[in-house]
Amino acid sequence: MADTVKSGSAAVQNEEKPKRRRNVSQVRNPERTRAAILEAARREVALKGLAGARVDVVARRAGTNKRMIYHYFGDKDALYLAVLEDAYQHIRNAERRLDLARKPPEEGLRELALFTWHYFLDHPEFLSILATENLNQARYLRQSRTVAEMHSNFISELENVLQRGIAEGVFRSGLDPVDVYVTIASLGSFYLSNRYTLSTIFQRDLVAPAELERWGQHIVETVLATVRAVR
Repeated sequence: MADTVKSGSAAVQNEEKPKRRRNVSQVRNPERTRAAILEAARREVALKGLAGARVDVVARRAGTNKRMIYHYFGDKDALYLAVLEDAYQHIRNAERRLDLARKPPEEGLRELALFTWHYFLDHPEFLSILATENLNQARYLRQSRTVAEMHSNFISELENVLQRGIAEGVFRSGLDPVDVYVTIASLGSFYLSNRYTLSTIFQRDLVAPAELERWGQHIVETVLATVRAVR
């Protein structure tokens, strides 16, 4: 009997030890815990929107508890704003790796157009999160202290590409970098946001790989046609 009790006690201790290690790990790795919460929140918001997203679901997916979420982010609204900022930061960081400043203007713009299209394809949650914030009329995004700055830097890089193209006689004068980017983003986001209804209306499978590839090339050709100098 004593051996049984001892064995049972050891088993309980063995079960408890990993839990203690996980808790210590969470305390010692705040960046990892915060990143896990942010990732879980991103998935929840993309799937259900702000109104439908639940903090307890985020906590469960992140392997933590609501207390830790409130500790790192404050409340649900602040967590949602962090998701928005992270979504924009991710795409802007990825764009910087294109190194547009070192590319010939037309090549740089071509790469940016294709990158944006493929980013939308590979990260459908990005467009879902943006759709949610547009339903909120950017009420939360206007509270951000970082989004405006990161986009100012991006537009400056794009303006540099356009100005170099103008100086070389490749692009026409008077180009607005915001207009150019909105054109690129619109051609991709409208297609994907409406792909199912458009496929049904026109009886064409717009999500077929060949159709997606063709549309990506169409985006490039359309954007370059709008900026090229008339010769």
